[in-house]
Amino acid sequence: MAAPMILVNPWASCPGIIVDERKYMSFSGGLRVLRVSAFAGLAAMVLLAGCATRPVNPRLTEVSLDQGYTFQTRQKHFRNQETLVVLAFSGGGTRAAAFSYGVLEFLRRTEAVGPSGQTVRLLDAVDMITGVSGGSFTALAYGLYGEKLFAEYEQRFLKRDVQGEIIARAFRPTYWGDLASPHWGRSELAADLYDEILFNGATFGDLDRGTGPFIVASATDIASGGRVPFNQNVFNVLCADLNGIRLSRAAAASSAVPVVLSPVTINNYGGTCNYSFPPWAVAFTKAKNPPRPAARAIREFKELEPYMDSGRSPYIHLVDGGVSDNVGMRGVLEVLELLQALHDSGAATPLDHVKRIVVIVVNSLSTPPTTWNEKEASPGTVDVLLKAAGTPIDHYSYEAVELLKDISARWETGRKVRELAGCAAGRNAPICAEVRVPDAEVYAIDVSFARLADAAEREYLNQQPTTFVLPPEAVDRLRAAAGTILQASPEFQRLLKDLGARIVDDPSGRKATSP
Repeated sequence: MAAPMILVNPWASCPGIIVDERKYMSFSGGLRVLRVSAFAGLAAMVLLAGCATRPVNPRLTEVSLDQGYTFQTRQKHFRNQETLVVLAFSGGGTRAAAFSYGVLEFLRRTEAVGPSGQTVRLLDAVDMITGVSGGSFTALAYGLYGEKLFAEYEQRFLKRDVQGEIIARAFRPTYWGDLASPHWGRSELAADLYDEILFNGATFGDLDRGTGPFIVASATDIASGGRVPFNQNVFNVLCADLNGIRLSRAAAASSAVPVVLSPVTINNYGGTCNYSFPPWAVAFTKAKNPPRPAARAIREFKELEPYMDSGRSPYIHLVDGGVSDNVGMRGVLEVLELLQALHDSGAATPLDHVKRIVVIVVNSLSTPPTTWNEKEASPGTVDVLLKAAGTPIDHYSYEAVELLKDISARWETGRKVRELAGCAAGRNAPICAEVRVPDAEVYAIDVSFARLADAAEREYLNQQPTTFVLPPEAVDRLRAAAGTILQASPEFQRLLKDLGARIVDDPSGRKATSP
């Protein structure tokens, strides 16, 4: 049988290949490949190699601070202006996606009844969700679909062999030409799959037009090691329009495990849209002795500063957000410390009206035991490399949660000192000038495997690998454990007590997976 004819269009950037559908055949495993001669197949591969191109993110010609997908523009959708509720979803593949989804399910089926009898579904009180790697899928999908997610997420993502589908596509000859291109890697292949099975081509513009919580997925700039959150405040520095970026590419970047998956590349147009840092940021970054609480925020601005010269950095290559922040907490910590620094300087902030800041850290970090120290033989090279790469990330995750608790304790102590010193009555001015902390009470709620009372179940969860495929039983047990841990949390119970509220679990008999 004759091979299909290959036609080259001299006006196109890449050769076009016309293939007769009758020359397709099924391969074992469901793969479909071209039944062409070896010569024609090789010729097609050569012509296609290097032709595939990644999506190019749109630029901004002028920055408008009151537009775009930012915390400031989303505040109008917050339900309670006195209480800010933040969920932080960690990385960890499907394990993280399922565990964070379990928290959403618990909040969805749980209502709090206040002292005056008003009833609020806890999920409706959530204002912001940060997500890293596996947790970014749950965060972005909930931001996009809202209530609809609970009818579809299990089948569309959690109980699907996502990893197997990515590998299968990589072995399809129809993708080999694309994968041979230096401009289109394995993460772009994964992003296309995420669009097909979960995001349906949605962009941050769709989130911006919605009324749900503010969603922030984070990745890591592999060149600098800096965190790159997908929000318009950061993309203003790049003179780039976040609303034109597909959610699937943000999820792909946030979960692009180095080496296993390729970096996701975005264009940087910094320096072309008349953007400049806000005056307070300039004052902090240029000061010889900037206020100590602002140290993290200052570092963040300094990491962003090189992007303002796109002539030297026209591209940014993004990998897994867990490399720089595996629990999605760095941004939260920076905001809280910046809030204190601005408060110390007497400057106004968007959170001055907030009385309570509730941060629920959903950390799916697993710590499977090893038998290495029971044997004289040392672990293998691969095992050592994996452990060496993961241990610093795991320890930083622990430190991030503890830092949040430290901020909560420091602010509470500061308020007590001010109360004892009579600052509200204008007494002890020197002491009151030195001890200035925000009035907001911080609740740091830790939802992690270590908080699970059932030792056998805790051991089971710790055995679940970081992969994008898990048995359905593991998915269900992760979801159930998340709600159990959150409800039993002493800090969660303290929040309810301070609010004068009590919870009514599943008051209407709804199931967690019902629409």
